[in-house]
Amino acid sequence: MTDIRRTVLWVVFTASLFLLWDGWQRHNGHPSMFSPAPRTAAQAPAPGASTATGVPAATAAAGAAPVAAAAPAAAPSEKVTIRTDVLTVTVDTLGGDIIRAELPKYLTSPDPTVTDQLLQMVRLKQPAPFTPQPVVLFNEAQHYRAQTGLVSAQGPLPAHTTPMTVVAGDTALKDGQDEIKLRLESAEVGGVKLIKTFTFKRGAYTVGVTHEVVNTGTAPVTPQVYLQLVRDGSTVTGGAAFTPSFTGPAVYNDKTKFKTIKFEDIDKNKVDIEKTANDGWVSMVQHYFASAWLVNEAGNREFFVRKLPGQVGVRADTYATGLVFTLPTLAPGASTTQTATLFAGPQEENNLAKLAPGLERVKDYGMLTIIAEPLFWLLDKLHGFIGNWGWTIVALVLLLKIALYGLNASAYKSMAKMKALAPRINDLKERYKDKPQEMQQEMMRIYREEKVNPIGGCLPIFAQMPIFMALYWVLLSTVEMRQAPWMLWITDLSVRDPYFILPLLMMASSLFQVWLNPPAADPMQQKMMWIMPVAFGIMFFVFPAGLVLYWLTNNILSIAQQWMINKQLGVN
Repeated sequence: MTDIRRTVLWVVFTASLFLLWDGWQRHNGHPSMFSPAPRTAAQAPAPGASTATGVPAATAAAGAAPVAAAAPAAAPSEKVTIRTDVLTVTVDTLGGDIIRAELPKYLTSPDPTVTDQLLQMVRLKQPAPFTPQPVVLFNEAQHYRAQTGLVSAQGPLPAHTTPMTVVAGDTALKDGQDEIKLRLESAEVGGVKLIKTFTFKRGAYTVGVTHEVVNTGTAPVTPQVYLQLVRDGSTVTGGAAFTPSFTGPAVYNDKTKFKTIKFEDIDKNKVDIEKTANDGWVSMVQHYFASAWLVNEAGNREFFVRKLPGQVGVRADTYATGLVFTLPTLAPGASTTQTATLFAGPQEENNLAKLAPGLERVKDYGMLTIIAEPLFWLLDKLHGFIGNWGWTIVALVLLLKIALYGLNASAYKSMAKMKALAPRINDLKERYKDKPQEMQQEMMRIYREEKVNPIGGCLPIFAQMPIFMALYWVLLSTVEMRQAPWMLWITDLSVRDPYFILPLLMMASSLFQVWLNPPAADPMQQKMMWIMPVAFGIMFFVFPAGLVLYWLTNNILSIAQQWMINKQLGVN
């Protein structure tokens, strides 16, 4: 029985590594080992099946055979840049695509774990200082853009391949101005004219996009409007070596909830999503940031996730996710409007929840969401009073230690009694070394007399490991902690400690805890008890500094509580 506690500790340690790995895989877009493999999608034509131009084909809801607009040869293009206080957006008049979105309040930073880049700079004699630049979402390098247009089974209509002209609009938000608008108008295609109006508001990472469809022809037409996000299959790394994050499409509706789709699954035709729904949105997710097409009004829509065919100037490794809406049939001279919202910004959980149902899910906490969400809520409330995320983490540990004080005290008393009984147990093992059954009976008798639970010291580990792992994903996913300083050398709690000071302190505190605990009877097992904190501490070298700060603070408070209990019981 004396070795049960250590066996349990090893089981917990191994299970923790296993669950962290599984959570890492999930956050990186891989399926969980606890979830069934995705089913292969049916081979029937899907909504939004692409044509050679990258324009979605019209679906059966509009009538006859699908037809999409052909790409114009050498179509004219003008770039219009709109500036607000939080967004710098570039719109291409060729189709009205949004081809670039800068976030001036969020700056890039060098990853301290990527030393190869720094070595390359030295070899090329580039200047060593890193100049922060605004984070960029939509961009030409990744062919990452937001596109909209029209399709119809009756013939080509204005699409994102159709040239448009600027009708009116300001390009910068002036002092005292709350919003600005950019209005683009297409030429007539198939007897239909499309007018796009982009609305930019102060302090908003959303762009309102209104499609005004005018039937200028002589025959009725049933148009469909599509909203799609397009980008290549490159991934965006996280802030530390052990924290890669998912990059790729995601879809949401009330029926099937939130689903992420790996680029590899799109290549293998392993996309299993709800094709139609009465609500929902689509998104492109990356670490800390996301883009999404949102239409909150209830109404039938068709979802698609696909790989573009790589023709007519479209890269072969480009993917798209989007929505298709069928508009009312328009008589000659009639018009209709469809309004959508484009989000392009940080994954600020509180703000995302206000924009659309379920949008906060792009901030993925993995399988421990049920614990991570209350943890973030508590951290957010504490930060409102404290104002520093590092001290907020310390305050969180204090609250958790208070909440678990009774459980920890019981466990530490059990461990202190075990340490006091260690000489008697060792003597018992020596006297009964050839009689293991009698030795176990005598040990159980001593434990009963002294009211000691040999596995009681494991309870704090069991209670805190889910919290620790949930906090890992909170720190990994929370953009509010990105580049958030604590004090002195810790200037970013979301990446590893650049000097490894916190991990070394955490390792030292863990070793001191081993010294406080009762020794194992088996010399080899005792050595392993000393090796465990070292192995665990080395793993923490690449963990976010905020997570190491949490564990170090927890260790210090645990040592103080255990030391006090040992003194009360007269255990040295």
